[in-house]
Amino acid sequence: MNIWTGGPLLALWIGSRFQPSAGVSMFAIAMVAISLAVISYVLVRVLARLDALYGRISGRPSSVSRHVPWLRSMRGERPHEQHHAGELSALEKILVVAVVIAVTAFEVWFFFYSSSPIDQRSGRGDTGVRVTVLV
Repeated sequence: MNIWTGGPLLALWIGSRFQPSAGVSMFAIAMVAISLAVISYVLVRVLARLDALYGRISGRPSSVSRHVPWLRSMRGERPHEQHHAGELSALEKILVVAVVIAVTAFEVWFFFYSSSPIDQRSGRGDTGVRVTVLV
């Protein structure tokens, strides 16, 4: 989950250290972009090493010629097995689940809890109906 949350938050913190007291500087924005790229690269490399270690421990060594199912040829000249789900590593399955959870959480927030830019309401649950009693 640090790829989706911890990395961007750390990059924003790093960029805030270069932010002037008034306004927005392009240098601070560049520092956020550069630090986010570096942090993401390091986290992906750490995950790749953990996947390789898990493969060695579990007896499933990874090979360079291994192709993920969605990158295989669509032509009929090359026959291949149809057992693609078993070829995914534990890391790939965990990443798919993490992405599904992140997308679902974003959709729930967007459709039910975010403010509407059209009518400036504070949340989607607000009906916007106001009752005025004249006495």
